[in-house]
Amino acid sequence: MEMEFMSGNKRIIFSIAAVIFASCVTEQDAEKRLLPPRQAKEVRIDEIEAYADKNPAKAIHLIGIYEAVYGFNSDNPETTSEGRVKIEKLRQKSINNLIKQQTDAVNERRWGAAASLSRSLAALDVNLKTDWEADSILQSAKESLKAGKNLEAFLSAVHVDELRKLTPQDALPFLERAADICERGTARFFLTLIDQQNGGSNVPAEIRKYAEGRDSARDMIKGVATVLVDRGIKVERGIGMADRVLGSAFFIDGAGFLVTNYHVIESEVSPSYKGYSRLYIRMGDSTSPRIPAKVTGWDKTIDLAIIKAEIKPEYVFSVIDCVDLNVGDTVLAIGSPGGLEKTVTSGIVSALGRRFLQIGDVIQIDAAVNHGNSGGPVVDNSGRLAGIVFAGIEQFEGLNFAIPADRLVLALPAMLKGGKAARPWLGLSLVQTREGAEIIYVSPLTPAAEQLVPEGSFIESINGEKITAPQGTLITILQDKLFSREPEELISLATSDGKRRVIQMAERPATPLAEAAKIDTRERIAMPLFGLILLPAGGSSWTPHYLIKRVVRGSVADEAGLSPQDPVRIYGLRLEEKDGYALLDIDVKKRSSGYMETTMRLPAMLDSPDTL
Repeated sequence: MEMEFMSGNKRIIFSIAAVIFASCVTEQDAEKRLLPPRQAKEVRIDEIEAYADKNPAKAIHLIGIYEAVYGFNSDNPETTSEGRVKIEKLRQKSINNLIKQQTDAVNERRWGAAASLSRSLAALDVNLKTDWEADSILQSAKESLKAGKNLEAFLSAVHVDELRKLTPQDALPFLERAADICERGTARFFLTLIDQQNGGSNVPAEIRKYAEGRDSARDMIKGVATVLVDRGIKVERGIGMADRVLGSAFFIDGAGFLVTNYHVIESEVSPSYKGYSRLYIRMGDSTSPRIPAKVTGWDKTIDLAIIKAEIKPEYVFSVIDCVDLNVGDTVLAIGSPGGLEKTVTSGIVSALGRRFLQIGDVIQIDAAVNHGNSGGPVVDNSGRLAGIVFAGIEQFEGLNFAIPADRLVLALPAMLKGGKAARPWLGLSLVQTREGAEIIYVSPLTPAAEQLVPEGSFIESINGEKITAPQGTLITILQDKLFSREPEELISLATSDGKRRVIQMAERPATPLAEAAKIDTRERIAMPLFGLILLPAGGSSWTPHYLIKRVVRGSVADEAGLSPQDPVRIYGLRLEEKDGYALLDIDVKKRSSGYMETTMRLPAMLDSPDTL
């Protein structure tokens, strides 16, 4: 009975406590409901606080957005002294956490992450000691060499040499390995490094003789394969036909890694392709066996891919000892035009700096190139890799193009990680003028848009470095400043409006302007795609009229003969994303034609090369 009574008392006490607690909660909830709604900027500060620990780079970017949206100066009544102090404390906390992350990455030997964090800190003017970087990468290169990962070892050694000169003692093991596996170009590269420091006396005579030798075209064709992509059967006009993609590839490593074009193997990795696809390579003629292969890494922005086959190649092209070409230099193109394996054609470099890809420029050559050459190597007279064939214009004989080999070298580390190579971007469309790189368009929902980078301003510097370049090369140089960086890194961007913004970059979309066109107005997307900058000129809400404020030189609108002050009305924009182009339908009254009204359809490629 006593136990039952005690139990009953406990139940009564617990019940009373529960009632009191519920009353308190209800009263607190009621009190909260009487409070005024929180201001948006208070919510933003809470968001910055949340990210300061778990993602400090994101917090720095959010601080930039806060300052851009709400202002951050004594003349702005919206910005209180207390708010400024809080933001500065959060900024310092985020920087301290970035430093801690970088230190932890170094201690844990995560060299890639450590280097990435160091670059983000440099954008904040926090320059840490980087003595660890060259030594750690050299140690990693030696470990890769010991493990037989020759390509990774050679690339890492070259990176060390860029940070600080490799000593002859450090370079010698890489020279010996290159000679041992018969990669003459790589051996020549390391021998040159040793000789430049007068350390060549320790190089064995037989290794020197090999490195100073020269490979013939007969040798090089052994390292080129035909690529076959079997896509089953396609039906045209009621008749079933074999669907095959034909290309070329060349070995860059003795473990069976080859380089080819992305467009050759696209059906193997593209999410939009739903059909059958099988990849093979062939080392001889059509009677040779097909060797199954797989795609290990790719970069659509520069039309390159790495494939792997279980085969030991007879010849490997060096990506270490590449060459920069000049107009007029003689080149050889090797590949399988029309399926004719081991074909070598000769020509010259017709031009440099052609802009066809999303990032960077390409080489124009007049060596005969046909369907099936895509992905094959272009070499100079000494057998050094100079480029990768990626396109020819069939109706114009002699107009053929190759991706520069140095672009492949920059792209390899990301592609060798496996899968899609992620590239960073800010969300800017640029045009080069006499004043510099002008921002003519900022894509919605991008890092640059979030921090209110103004259209019409000019890029003054990136990470404090002022960028100048000859006409036609500035945008490529700016893209190179971002190309090897990781998405989500911080970068400092100074523009002509007098502001310096620290921005966290995002991953570049597959087709940036296609994404922008889906969410922006057709009048605004006419700027980056067609080169039309417009001013409102009345009309109704259904059919607004515009005047052309400016036509970007060399743009689609410029080629169509449009000029400033021409009245224009846009009545249609069609995206053909699968085929990679957009169509803009306009009515225009050209001043040059006496204001006679004309209906025009302007076509533009969605893969704009002028984005950053």
